[in-house]
Amino acid sequence: MELILRAYDLKLKHTFTISRESIDMQPSLIVELKSDGFSGYGEATSNPYYKTTVPVMMADLNKIRSIIESTTEETPEVFWAKIHPYLKEDMFALCALDMAYTDLYARKKGKKLYQLWDYTITKNPLTDYTIGIASIEKMVAKMKELPWPIYKIKLGTKEDIAIVTELRKHTDAIFRIDANCGWGVEETINNAIALKKLGVEFLEQPMKADNWDGHKEVFKHSVLPVIADESCIIEEDVAKCHNHFHGVNVKLVKCGGLTPGRRMIQQAKALGLKTMVGCMTESSVGISAIAHLLPQLDYVDMDGALLLAEDIATGVTIKDGVISYSKLNGTGVTLNKL
Repeated sequence: MELILRAYDLKLKHTFTISRESIDMQPSLIVELKSDGFSGYGEATSNPYYKTTVPVMMADLNKIRSIIESTTEETPEVFWAKIHPYLKEDMFALCALDMAYTDLYARKKGKKLYQLWDYTITKNPLTDYTIGIASIEKMVAKMKELPWPIYKIKLGTKEDIAIVTELRKHTDAIFRIDANCGWGVEETINNAIALKKLGVEFLEQPMKADNWDGHKEVFKHSVLPVIADESCIIEEDVAKCHNHFHGVNVKLVKCGGLTPGRRMIQQAKALGLKTMVGCMTESSVGISAIAHLLPQLDYVDMDGALLLAEDIATGVTIKDGVISYSKLNGTGVTLNKL
């Protein structure tokens, strides 16, 4: 098996701002694994919050190149368990590798991923579309630019309720709120009351990740469901979120790929938590992998490729929140920009 690493800078259509940063370009690593005439693709983007960069991911993967390339017919689960000890400090790199290996494995089996996993795709949830923090006028303009059934609105400003109040005047769409750790306990509880009246479905990670006492207080008193993101990174975090959140947002890059991501989703379901998978502004490589998890999810945020000025791949397509799969096997991805 051959390992190929490619670095890209994904240009965004608009400056993307959340409570802690703004970006115009998203660095991304694409991993390709080639074997027996087939190629599998995986992706992980850089992220300063998690201190992850593309050069570090590439260096970590190159250190174990011989181990990766000596792999033959192992299942994705066996492969992940073998590689995890070498990349346990770099889950982003592990994600890109696991995604590529799982894609390759499914293609060699002549199946799409959801077929490999025996998932039924008849009741897939719609994806939301994210509106980043900007002036109220710009946020309204972004929303009008792409009419959508569900919007995820980034907050964490001093004008949060005013922003949602104004946005509500322009659409009947469902709203989801992501404050990216930007609120406190009382602020969250009070904001939930106002936001529920404005047609908000749930709040995502309103407070700092390690504020477990605060999360429990909000869990008890919030009139809106609260979904964990930054508080739920790896498999061991799912159990911690029980009785502190109403659901978990599994990010593949944070947990180390599709293989542990599927386990986290099943664990969450067993605990009665709502399940969600989110993206990290990936191209269609990463987004297409997420799409095959849809049958196991209550909510999904997989609009990353829609935020790009130019995609580097083709795979699943998204229209009005509805995801359509590629005719190709595996994740269905073709890398267009080599």
